[in-house]
Amino acid sequence: MSSVYRALADPTRRKILSLLRERDMTAGELAEHFDVTKPTLSRHFAVLKEADLIQGDKKGTTITYRLNVSVLEEALLGLMDAFGIQQGGPHENQEPSRN
Repeated sequence: MSSVYRALADPTRRKILSLLRERDMTAGELAEHFDVTKPTLSRHFAVLKEADLIQGDKKGTTITYRLNVSVLEEALLGLMDAFGIQQGGPHENQEPSRN
């Protein structure tokens, strides 16, 4: 899980994940949203793939990335648990009001 948190610590990688929430995108489409070199972006993709947050499908010379939602959900639930945050929000276990 530490590789997931390390991957999420970087704002560029969080932006990549945010873009992939909308739809699967090629490396070139993702690159259009950043002012960094291709090798730098490739390193970000590698960190995200290592953490299993994204998966890439290669067809010819094109790689299409997609978000691995289950790993992201697991990381968020782990953080919530670590900080004692209940899954349904603060009112989940409260009795309904009888007014």
